[in-house]
Amino acid sequence: MARGMRIALYQPEIAGNVGAILRLAACFCVPVDIIMPTGFAFSDARLKRAAMDYGAAAEVTRHANFEAFDAARRTEGRRLMLMSSHASQRLPDVAFRPDDILLMGSESAGVPNDVRDLADVRVRIPMAPGFRSLNIAVSTGIAVAEALRQTGGFPQ
Repeated sequence: MARGMRIALYQPEIAGNVGAILRLAACFCVPVDIIMPTGFAFSDARLKRAAMDYGAAAEVTRHANFEAFDAARRTEGRRLMLMSSHASQRLPDVAFRPDDILLMGSESAGVPNDVRDLADVRVRIPMAPGFRSLNIAVSTGIAVAEALRQTGGFPQ
């Protein structure tokens, strides 16, 4: 894994969401780690449609499972920042580092407890009362933008 901020997607299920995140990643020069399995084939037309012509520009690393991803992360000494609607720390209150990995859970289930417990920091995006969650691609955009803003990591 190259240094710099990264997005990690834990067993994503919806091709269109991953495509939108790959487009975001290409535009912001933030590599993406995809933790397998996914709920779709990488040849899925919805993935290509959502990523448009930006998908090929995104730097993507696929990991066979969470254990393989976590071993690579630990070797590099990176913090794992889990984005979760159940987290206690609010996004505006978290201090990001330039080489953090922002982990997004699967659309239907988030991450299992053992993965949650390995996160260095658990972060939530504050929302108005009565709402449960945002779309994963929207959440990723909000979290990455705040992390890049804090660390001066936006492309020139």
